[in-house]
Amino acid sequence: MSSIHWHDILVSDYLLALLIPLVLFVLTLQILGSPQDLPDIIFGYRNARADAVGHFSVQRAAASYGQYAQLSRSELATMRKSYGRMSWAHRRIGYELGYTQKLARLEMSIDTNTIVSDAIANLAREEFADELSHEQHGISGDIGRVRESLKHFVRDWSDEGRTEREKIFRPILDVLRDVPGEKRREMQVLVPGAGLGRLAWEISELGYPTTANELSFFMNLALRFLLSPEHTRGPNQHVLQPYASWFSHQRVTDTLFRKISFPDAVPRLSDNFVLAERDFLSLRVPKGTQGYDIVVTLFFIDTSLNVIETLEHIYAVLRPGGKWINLGPLLWTGGGQAAVELSLEEVLKLAETVGFDVSGEDAPELTRRRTVECEYTADKAAMMRWLYQAEFWVATKKL
Repeated sequence: MSSIHWHDILVSDYLLALLIPLVLFVLTLQILGSPQDLPDIIFGYRNARADAVGHFSVQRAAASYGQYAQLSRSELATMRKSYGRMSWAHRRIGYELGYTQKLARLEMSIDTNTIVSDAIANLAREEFADELSHEQHGISGDIGRVRESLKHFVRDWSDEGRTEREKIFRPILDVLRDVPGEKRREMQVLVPGAGLGRLAWEISELGYPTTANELSFFMNLALRFLLSPEHTRGPNQHVLQPYASWFSHQRVTDTLFRKISFPDAVPRLSDNFVLAERDFLSLRVPKGTQGYDIVVTLFFIDTSLNVIETLEHIYAVLRPGGKWINLGPLLWTGGGQAAVELSLEEVLKLAETVGFDVSGEDAPELTRRRTVECEYTADKAAMMRWLYQAEFWVATKKL
């Protein structure tokens, strides 16, 4: 039997064939993580779990709040790289204009906002421990939705947002104030698309048992942050710099970085104020009743992917003779996602077809159909104004 020629083996292609997979395996672990991650990577479990998580789910919302600082700093790094690509002469001019200091102020504002976003992420882990018990591989945070929610703190729960709020709340609340106080306790109100819940809470403060219904956990977690005595103990406890991320349309730099305190009032759950954190279309009438007495929709119906189904469901959850109070624009979801994108004329015809009597322009002042010019989460110090010609009406479910 011939002896083994080790020198020949060591310089042969056989050894390379054995070593290359081993080297690649080690590099894979270094890049992608620990050995327990390999089944996820090989069989695609990561992507499968990520795809199964709905965009407005508690998992994605919690991940997004938790990733706010990381995503914001990544965006800031890109801005600094863009600045650094200019010529030395232009960078010098930028420095003299104070642009590097402006970017430093943006970094500080991220730190300010991260205090709130991290607190919301922590609350999510406390209150949804089962849903968030497994590491959420592959969930990319949506920083746009987080920023939108932070601006809703201003719009719904700060002195800064009071003027905008009153403009769109007043027509609705005036109708509800017209009902005698003793009758309100017996009337159940539903507010779909309640967002951060200020309108629903205001209605409950008038004495109506009110249900705030919201699908998006970007909004639900933010509202829970305010409702929690552990996280929000008193008025104006929290501080945000909500406009710092958008440099466009600013007259002066200082207003871009202004700090806003919230909440101006502290909400709490009660017998009169409850949450329904799910799709509006999944709601049913309260047990032991013929339906809700009043449904209030504010900037809601145009979020529907099928507005026909939405109006039919508003009709279904109301008792006979119940009222539907609406105020909002018709900014349909673009890209062909909405099944139908109707004009105001068509929406009003649809309401009649579904079974509503809609108030006309000749109705009494409180319930008269009319146009309300308003804004939505606007920066009142900015150079740009986006004005809605929102439509207000009160409709009655036919007996």
